[in-house]
Amino acid sequence: MEVHEGSCGPHMNGLMLTMKLMRLGYYWSTMETDCIKHVKHCHLCQVYADQIKAPPNELHPMAAPWPFSMWGIDVIGPINPKASNGHLFILVAIDYFTKWIEAITLASVTAKSVARFLKRDIIARYGVPATIITNHAKNLNYKIIDELCAKFKIQHRNSTPYRP
Repeated sequence: MEVHEGSCGPHMNGLMLTMKLMRLGYYWSTMETDCIKHVKHCHLCQVYADQIKAPPNELHPMAAPWPFSMWGIDVIGPINPKASNGHLFILVAIDYFTKWIEAITLASVTAKSVARFLKRDIIARYGVPATIITNHAKNLNYKIIDELCAKFKIQHRNSTPYRP
């Protein structure tokens, strides 16, 4: 269709294509469904169109009710080149309410080092949080972390994995 794919064709969606054809003086009874079908089969539209789709599940806001009650923890790295002390990783915690950040560098990320960070840099400084959110990384989900959360009655939740 020249209107859709021609040299000045903007590759518009099916409904816009229908309206454009009507403005040009064309009409047939199945025009709207034909235009939608044509756009769905247009190779360039399939390759370059926005891939905005509704999320598969309902999204829930993650609002912390008060400062230092909900922390998100993640690991950055390996960092290249190494730091001057030989550390390759940064363990980062961010408070969801204040956006305050605590971070340490590590040569390797182990469950023991994460538990030590939680006790020394989060719990000792800001009190026991109600919730800790991590991704599905093994070093953030070992038994020692679960035991620490059980000991201090912290709810440990995992975030949704990133899948581009």
